[in-house]
Amino acid sequence: MTLQPLRALVVDDEPLARRGLRLRLEKRSDVVVVGEAGNGQAALDLLDREQPDLLFLDVQMPGLDGFQTLARIPADSMPLTIFVTAYDQYAVQAFEARAIDYLLKPVEEERLDEALKRVQGQQQGRQAQQHCEQLLGLLAQWSGKPELSLDDALAQGDAEQSGSTPAVLSLKDGHRLLRVPVTDIAWIDAAGDYLCIHTGAQTLVVRGTMKDMEERLDSRHFARIHRSTLVAVDRVRELHPHLNGEYFLLLDNGQKLKLSRTYRDRLERFRSA
Repeated sequence: MTLQPLRALVVDDEPLARRGLRLRLEKRSDVVVVGEAGNGQAALDLLDREQPDLLFLDVQMPGLDGFQTLARIPADSMPLTIFVTAYDQYAVQAFEARAIDYLLKPVEEERLDEALKRVQGQQQGRQAQQHCEQLLGLLAQWSGKPELSLDDALAQGDAEQSGSTPAVLSLKDGHRLLRVPVTDIAWIDAAGDYLCIHTGAQTLVVRGTMKDMEERLDSRHFARIHRSTLVAVDRVRELHPHLNGEYFLLLDNGQKLKLSRTYRDRLERFRSA
């Protein structure tokens, strides 16, 4: 799949900062700057008109700040976003706002390259998703069946795989589609509206609830041991009694997890696993 140059919008209340970033971007063949804005409202007007792929967004601006600006963009026209600011204390909030990256001024060339590589990876995922949605629409026309969304198709794909547990878990993370082999999952814990899926190689953070995840996984292979923790049964190697009827489970990777009193009835499963 050939990628077109990313259409980018630069938003910063400092004209020199906008000019400096624009000059850097104009040296690249993979990015085209389609506009600049000096405040949040002007950015929203440009976004509506230009529909860019990528937004470089300052945090501290008069009127609407960067986060307030982002919150006013409709979800179906949200561009990939890189925050560019002089203040590093906003980093956590930036990533909670689903930013691709967070660059500190003055922007280093190496960090800009790294951020744009992330954007290109996400853009490929977006184009792949759009392509899948188009195919699903065509299939619906040919078959005469109702059209499925991509999320529904992924969930149906999980259900149609052999056995009660899919071999691969389909997850949607923003504009990325993730396919995670179920046997790679050691444990899952919840953090607010997000789930942290721990595999041998990495921890994936996706939006979702523990209840929904528990329903998608086979209870013969995954057990709830805490209101915010699911564990792969065959990854548990040792049980250690703790206080007040609680236990600690030691996994094959050395991770220690707490089994709360509420889920004490699950103990026999680990003793016999």
